[in-house]
Amino acid sequence: MSRPIILGIVGDSAAGKTTLTKGIAQVLGPENVTLICTDDYHRYDRQQRADIGITALHPECNHLDIMQQHLSLLRTGQPILKPVYSHKTGTFAAPTYIKPGKFVIIEGLLGYSTRAARDAYDVKVYLAPPEPLRAKWKVKRDTQKRGYSEEQVLAELEKREPDSEQYIRPQRQWSDIVVSFYPPNDDEDESNGHLNVRLVLRPTIPHPDFTEIIKVGNNDSESAVRLGLDRDMGKPVDVLEVDGHATLEQVNTIEHIMCNDMPYLKNICDREINPELGKIAGTTGETLQSYPLALTQLIITYHMLKATQIYQ
Repeated sequence: MSRPIILGIVGDSAAGKTTLTKGIAQVLGPENVTLICTDDYHRYDRQQRADIGITALHPECNHLDIMQQHLSLLRTGQPILKPVYSHKTGTFAAPTYIKPGKFVIIEGLLGYSTRAARDAYDVKVYLAPPEPLRAKWKVKRDTQKRGYSEEQVLAELEKREPDSEQYIRPQRQWSDIVVSFYPPNDDEDESNGHLNVRLVLRPTIPHPDFTEIIKVGNNDSESAVRLGLDRDMGKPVDVLEVDGHATLEQVNTIEHIMCNDMPYLKNICDREINPELGKIAGTTGETLQSYPLALTQLIITYHMLKATQIYQ
């Protein structure tokens, strides 16, 4: 019996979850995708959190049992009555009836915090940008979209740090793919469109055979696309790195590897059909093209479509 394919995207606040999710949903087709943010499972509203002295990152501040139950229902194709939390007002709205589509994308802070929740995902992604870059992204988002001052955002980051260290970052160990966008040469002023990406590919799911990158002799330290071996949290992993200055031709090499592995991926690799791939907002609001982001979105999409061959 067919069931939804479920993708988890977990990371700290302003780690880039929504940007990554948007492109994946566009490629899979918005009509096929159900998007859910686990912030909706907060136990307390913004004022209550301030009164109690608890952050949204703490497990006790979230109805993880209900989130876990809903994930189990979605996995079997059943509908849920999802709570709704508004970041604009900091309060709760009426719950929403959700019937899962062909694909379900769950993004948020604590998506891998329980064993039962982790078992519900087909693909698990963790976002781990350098902390200075994440802080920059959070200041920009919260001042422009949520009405905070820069001082308030920085104070909140400091307040949340103990919970980030204790509850958010340890979830990295449960992911199949760790995504880290970072500025070249530690240049924190580099625009989002030219960030490099480092993809930790764990052997928990079968990845495309990227050794073709080595075979074509394009894997030296100066190359814009590199494949290597490393250890992450003590375990051996493959690491794929793509620099922000990589050309479309260089990135196409990797895309062709995936498309040849799964012929019906060819439409997904067609940029004319999927213009949203790798699109990101610049510092002044302009739209930029990031090939590292596009490639990351394609690799994750590859795994979701691969899962449909097994379960649907």
